[in-house]
Amino acid sequence: MEKLNKVLYTISATATEGRTGHVESETGRLKFDLAKPETMGGSGADRTNPEEMFACGYAACFGGAMEHVAKTRNLDAGAPTVQATVHFGLNDSGVGLGVDIRGHMENLDDETVLSVMNEAHEKVCPYSKATRGNIEVTVGLLKE
Repeated sequence: MEKLNKVLYTISATATEGRTGHVESETGRLKFDLAKPETMGGSGADRTNPEEMFACGYAACFGGAMEHVAKTRNLDAGAPTVQATVHFGLNDSGVGLGVDIRGHMENLDDETVLSVMNEAHEKVCPYSKATRGNIEVTVGLLKE
């Protein structure tokens, strides 16, 4: 396990009543009522769910990691676009997640984008590091 040597930021959130309750960050900037997706037996109810929030966080974090890699390579890459698709499903031990990360950088060819993405996934993105060996994550191009 890799431990933090220096904490740069700390935030907490509190959830009540599980998947059908409420979640709020300690700053109060994020406040959501939750509902299970209809495909999981819930109401959907125009509310978010943990997988939706995870997809948003992973996509944003991965985009930042791509920017970092491009900068360290002195590439004029343009802004990244990242789509994180989170799958919730059954596995041998019960339930689990899978993630497909798709990315694009407007000024780079496909081969270079994939190279940047693979380095971001293997060496930089904290979400990728946290999920490594725990869930299946695939990396590929986002076709626009």
